Amino acid sequence: MSRKQLPEINAGSMADIAFLLLIFFLVTTTLQVDAGIARKIPKQQETPPINLNERNILEVNLNKNNELFVDGKIIKLSELKQIAINFIDNGGGLDINKKTCDWCEGKQDKTSSDHPSKAIISIQTDRLTNYETYISTLDVINSAYTHLRNTLSVKLYHQNYESLLDELNLSNNNNLEVQEKIKLIREKYPLLLSDAEIN
Repeated sequence: MSRKQLPEINAGSMADIAFLLLIFFLVTTTLQVDAGIARKIPKQQETPPINLNERNILEVNLNKNNELFVDGKIIKLSELKQIAINFIDNGGGLDINKKTCDWCEGKQDKTSSDHPSKAIISIQTDRLTNYETYISTLDVINSAYTHLRNTLSVKLYHQNYESLLDELNLSNNNNLEVQEKIKLIREKYPLLLSDAEIN
């Protein structure tokens, strides 16, 4: 008695279907492109060496154990914001135009920064420093600048700096009056961060 042979299934079109499905998923998948730090890398410029006074540099060091050193002392990340505010807003001297900081509310300590336009925060990391710790440190320093800018903006315009930014975004960057206010506040508290080692 002979067995009936079962008809073979043609699998040639299965590869075509799998290929089409792969193309479909590649085309319809959305990729997250907004991740990362919103910073522009400055164009390389040849600048003469700048003569910086050591008291105008706040060194923030992150070691391989993710410990934070400021002024040779280990501190907690939660302490960094107030240290940065005190350093930037010290107002202990003159700017490059020989003018005092009449908006600064600091202690005017002669061992700390002269002026917000001279106060540089230098962040130095070890190769083994955790990336999340580095980003958290940057966030805290940025929040110190935002705090100082908010305080000054309320003093000058009875409106905080962040709401000025929101107002500018709502106007699609067309509100010239708000642009001038933001520009003035940024000039008074310029964001001076350095990832490079300063000698």
